[in-house]
Amino acid sequence: MADKKKSTVETVWEIAEPIAEKLGLILWDVRFLKEGTDWYLRIIIDKAESRVDIDDCVAMSRALDAPLDEADPIDRSYSLQVQSPGVERELTRDFHFASCIGEKVNVRRIHAQDGRREFGGTLRAYENGTITVEQENGETLTVDKKDTSWVKLDDFGGF
Repeated sequence: MADKKKSTVETVWEIAEPIAEKLGLILWDVRFLKEGTDWYLRIIIDKAESRVDIDDCVAMSRALDAPLDEADPIDRSYSLQVQSPGVERELTRDFHFASCIGEKVNVRRIHAQDGRREFGGTLRAYENGTITVEQENGETLTVDKKDTSWVKLDDFGGF
């Protein structure tokens, strides 16, 4: 059986992660999206001990230019954007959930359950794609990650 071809995101992740580490940054996410007629490669970076600032974004962008040009993983015109995860950062990868156990989150399901699509609380567990959130009333809700539209940190006291 032939090897599965890597996606654009996987290829860019492999290029960007060691660069981020060398700059003292954490590669939070890579997204390759079409918005309208334009394509965007978004490199989302974080820092362990402080907030990402514009200098971090510029440094990452400059450090990525040559390796991306050399690897040429994208066969169309696109805009490169380097940014912080921002407030209410979206949790998409397993390590996001693992690093945010005990944090307040908001969850939006794809389909309503018991008449509700959105709920919030404290992220108590994440295992094999199952998210466990404890609400303020002590009730525990679980949902499969694949059944969510998004899961975000709750920086503003959400639902």
